[in-house]
Parts: sequence; C-alpha cells; structure tokens
Amino acid sequence: MQKTIFITGASTGLGKATAKLFQSKGWNVIATMRSPEKETELNQLKNVTLLPLDVTNLEQIKSTVAKAISLHAIDVVFNNAGYGLMGAMEALTDEQMLRQINTNLLGVIRVTHAFIPHFREKKSGVFISTTSMGGFLGFPLHSLYHATKFGVEGWSESMSFELGLHNIGIKTVAPGGIATDFLDRSLDRSTHPAYKELEDKLFALTDAMMQNASTAEKIAGVVYEAATDGKDQIRYVAGEDAKAMYARRVEIGSEESRKEIRKQILG
Repeated sequence: MQKTIFITGASTGLGKATAKLFQSKGWNVIATMRSPEKETELNQLKNVTLLPLDVTNLEQIKSTVAKAISLHAIDVVFNNAGYGLMGAMEALTDEQMLRQINTNLLGVIRVTHAFIPHFREKKSGVFISTTSMGGFLGFPLHSLYHATKFGVEGWSESMSFELGLHNIGIKTVAPGGIATDFLDRSLDRSTHPAYKELEDKLFALTDAMMQNASTAEKIAGVVYEAATDGKDQIRYVAGEDAKAMYARRVEIGSEESRKEIRKQILG
C-alpha cells in the first residue's frame, strides 16, 4: 500500500529535497508552502500534491490538514517550516520574537495537534520535526532560535510518552549546516552597536561554517531513515558537523562545552 508524507516548508531546501526523495521512493507527497502557485518543480512530479500552508495561521493549519486527510491517509508528518533569527536579544523587536516562536515552535505544535486524532484513529503514524544542532547546544546571538529548537526537542521527548500509548512515533532530525540559500533566504539578522565585535566574529564564523555544510539531499536521507526504520528513537543527529559537536558535548558535558564554544568565539 502506498504511503503518504505531509511536509511543511516544502518550497526550498530540506523540505523540497525531502519531497523529491519520498516521491522517488514511491510515496504520495503532500507538499505544503505559503505560496504553492509559485512552485515550478514539485508540481511536475507524479503523486505530489501542493497545498497552501502558513504555519503561523491556525485556521489555515486546520483547513489544510483536513484537506490532506480527505485526500490520503497520512503516515508521516514532517514539520520542517522554520527560519533562523540571529542577533543580540537587545536588538530584537517584540514582533521578531513572536514571529520566531510562532513559526519554529508553535507552528510545529499546532500542525502536530491537528494530526493527532487522525494518527490515533489509525493507531499508527510518525511525526518528524527539523530541529538543529542548535536544539542541543547554544551559540551566541541566536537566543530566540535556540529557545524554539530546544523547545521542540523537549516537547518531542515529552510527547513520545503520550503518543506511544497509541503506537504513534515522534522524532527530531537535528542537522548542522545545510548547503542551501538559508543564510540569504531564511535568516533574519539584527545588529546592535553594543555587540558589534561579537556580531562580526559570529557572522564570519557562520559563513565559514556553511562551507562545511551537508547537502539538503543528505539530510533528507536521514528524514527518510527516521520515517521508515521503525526504531524507538527520538533524536537523529544529521551531518558530520552536527555529529562531531554532539559527540564532543556528550564527552565533556554541557558546561565544559559551553566554555569551549565561548573560548572559540570570544577568544
């Protein structure tokens, strides 16, 4: 029987790469994005349905999820929509903070909430959310982004208990850098004169980090693994950069890891 995945944030990057991979493996794909009418690639593929979805719009979440369920029984929900917010906390507006939390955290929670009755009725299903190595360690000038990604990690762990009662899985895929146009398209940078030296160092470091980034296709492979391996496992660390940093943090502990990052960045 043909399986179906529902993907948020499928217009570019990891979302699009995941849609293409699952389609190539014979799945039905419901690819959602804010402006599906602008999509020119996924709409050419067999068994791919495009639907509109802004994950900050609760009414649209409800209507799009209902539409998706009317088309196919859903087997996997991939919460991928999100963006990065970079800058000193002091430089951020309340609007920026709300947008970050509404997109990266509440968007994931609300989409999941809308699908739980469907999965519970089926007594099966898997939720997968894109977090980040920023969901288990913190870098300077990313505080709100980390708040959302740590939030999704902790929420997923807690949810695994109640969803497990109904044979529903919940997982996170935590990549490091992904070689897409993320820095140009999905990163909101704010600056503040009191933090200029740190900003300059970190912006340069972030740009350098992207030189060692994984391809979106490689990370999509980890999403496929998480969706199909049947394992009782929540976190999938994806990409060599993220794996190295995660292993180092486990080895030396969170406090020493924090000091090490501070020394690397601040000297």
